This record gives sequence, structure tokens and C-alpha cells, in this order.
Amino acid sequence: MTGEDRKTILEARNLHKRYQLGKNNYVHALRGASLEIFDGEMAAIMGPSGSGKSTMMHILGCLDRPDEGEVWLAGRRVDNLGGRELTAIRSREIGFVFQGFNLIPTLSALDNVALAAEYAGASRRQARDLAKQELSRVGLGERLDHRPSELSGGEQQRVAIARALVNDPAVVLGDEPTGDLDSATSDEIVSMLRRINEEKRTTFLLVTHNPEVGSACDRVIDMRDGIVGAGATS
Repeated sequence: MTGEDRKTILEARNLHKRYQLGKNNYVHALRGASLEIFDGEMAAIMGPSGSGKSTMMHILGCLDRPDEGEVWLAGRRVDNLGGRELTAIRSREIGFVFQGFNLIPTLSALDNVALAAEYAGASRRQARDLAKQELSRVGLGERLDHRPSELSGGEQQRVAIARALVNDPAVVLGDEPTGDLDSATSDEIVSMLRRINEEKRTTFLLVTHNPEVGSACDRVIDMRDGIVGAGATS
């Protein structure tokens, strides 16, 4: 993907965010952080603990708002939208994959994924058809009726990835998506994400401490002390 070919799908412009810990005690999580994520790429945000990675992810995913700065998704500013509009964006335009899977324990793999499609407006039948398609894509076509407790950690994360993909979002955000997995399973998950990225041109942005995850991506974005570091987008 050359510079001329790249289309920005997600952008942070000069983000600032601080949290109050006490009367006169603040933590500055972001200090003017800016980045661009391009349509169809797979990028990683890396940096030491406390560098602002998770805060950046939450703001990019419309789960939190910046104190200053702007967030743009698919050419539209989204950080200043109201609650109902943000809920619609989170359900339809952004997919989320978390370290702890965040599956509903009483539901089958099929119903965990279908529920996300129903929230986005699909009918029950449409949602189940979409869920079957995405679960097959991640290699779980024979495990549709299994609940999370009947699945391995790697299989649970595959369900979570299918759930993130089911509404064909503009971008999928992963917060330490391999953090609870052993090395071999982590490698399998990263290889699968890369395959989906190449086959569907799904855009992935992953926060990770794992250098092997970073090396599998097109770019590593380095964050330190609440800013995107020099040379981080190389």
C-alpha cells in the first residue's frame, strides 16, 4: 500500500485526556496524541504501561471522550456526537476484541455473535445467518452450540472476533487480544487476523505488549508518555 493509495479510515487529532485521582492530583494519559489508521491495514499500538495506549483505544472506539482534540471515523467527526449516535457507531461501525473475551456465559457461540448483529438492527434470522458465516470464517463452524465454558481460551477469542466482524465494521479494535492466551494459541489468533485482513481488507488496530503481534502487523505505532513517539508510524 503506497502513500498515494492509502485512505484514512480512523484519525486522532491532538488528543488530550487527564484523570483526577485526588483533589490536586491528575494523571495526564494523553498529551496531544495524533495518529492515522489507513483503510485495509493492520496496525499495532505498543508502548510501556502508562503510555496512554488503552486510553487512546477507548477514545478511538467512542467508549470515552477526549478533553481536547478530535476523532474522525470514515471521514466523519465522532468525538462530539450524542449518546444515541455513539451507541449506533459502536454497534455498527466499530468492532471490539478484548483480552478477557467478554462473552455472555449463558449463551452459545452462535447466540453470542448473533446478538451483536441484532443490536445493530438485523432480524433474528439474518443475525443467525451472519453469525454462522463469521463463526465459520474463524474456524468454529462445528462449535456453534457450545457455550464459553465448553470452549478453550483460543476458541472463546475466535467467538469474540466473529462477534467483532459480524456487522462488517469500518475498523476492528483489539485491546491486548492475545493477552490471556499461550504463545502457540496467540500465534494462531494473530495469523487468523492477518488472513482476515488480507481476504476481507478488514482494518485492525491492536493494542499489545507482545512484540510478535507487532511484527505481524503492517505498522507499529509507538506511544510514550501520552504521545505518539517520533518515528512511530514508520
